[in-house]
Amino acid sequence: MRFATYETAAGLRPALVVGDALIPLPSRYPSLLAFIAQGEPALAEARRIVAAYRSGDDLRGFEAGPALPLAEARLRAPIPEPRRNVFCVGRNYREHIEEGDRAFGREGVSEACIFFTKATGSVVGPGAPITGHGLTDELDYECELAVVIGRGGRDIPRAQAFEHIFGYTIVNDVTARDLQRSHRQWFKGKSLDGFCPLGPWIVTKDELPWPLALDMRLLVNGEVRQRLNTRDMLWDVPAIIESLSAGLTLEPGDVIATGTGPGCGFAYEPPRFLRPGDVVRAEIDGIGWLENPVA
Repeated sequence: MRFATYETAAGLRPALVVGDALIPLPSRYPSLLAFIAQGEPALAEARRIVAAYRSGDDLRGFEAGPALPLAEARLRAPIPEPRRNVFCVGRNYREHIEEGDRAFGREGVSEACIFFTKATGSVVGPGAPITGHGLTDELDYECELAVVIGRGGRDIPRAQAFEHIFGYTIVNDVTARDLQRSHRQWFKGKSLDGFCPLGPWIVTKDELPWPLALDMRLLVNGEVRQRLNTRDMLWDVPAIIESLSAGLTLEPGDVIATGTGPGCGFAYEPPRFLRPGDVVRAEIDGIGWLENPVA
């Protein structure tokens, strides 16, 4: 199943995405965060709604609908206002580590999974503009798979990681490389408003293969800049969840960006940073694509 958040005259509303249709969830779920928090009973209800829609049954008995064309909806990030910062993994693909080491004078693979966060205010949805706010001349992109936690927990062993996943979405970890250098850490250069395009929806974990082996691409103005596959992660999703949850409680709705591969703008010679007028499109097979203009 796929879950999205879209704009209405009364505010944001969560919905199911079924083919080319959007089916609003019952009003007792004011947000996808509220839906995710209800766990398996909410998912079972959503499955019944999907089955009824495909059978042509009346959805009013589910307090859902009516369905509307997906093409007419204005989607926002599926979780437009995360309760906590977006968790992120750094240096998780060997080729990206190597290009970063060449550019910034670092060396080698870390013995531990590297974590940082992006501020909640950085999250935006499909079509939202990316801007450097006049603070950077080195605006860069990073296509990443994001994991959405369904069942919370602490000290989760990797063998049980799948049980704690709700689903997956796409994130573009937008980065101001010059701010990274000047601040000597990653948070500021990755957390400006609009620096975390997320979406277009969340695909539940049962829709994708396990273990994950997803092809990903990032395009700028139609030109492919990045190609990667989740099988090449140094720290796979179970390892990330095990490491992050060690002594730290994960909560339903938490978002974890799992790192990017080679082909970032800073790694080209000369560098190819984003400029106003560019259009950035991140794609992950089995999920879809996330596109944002640069303003």
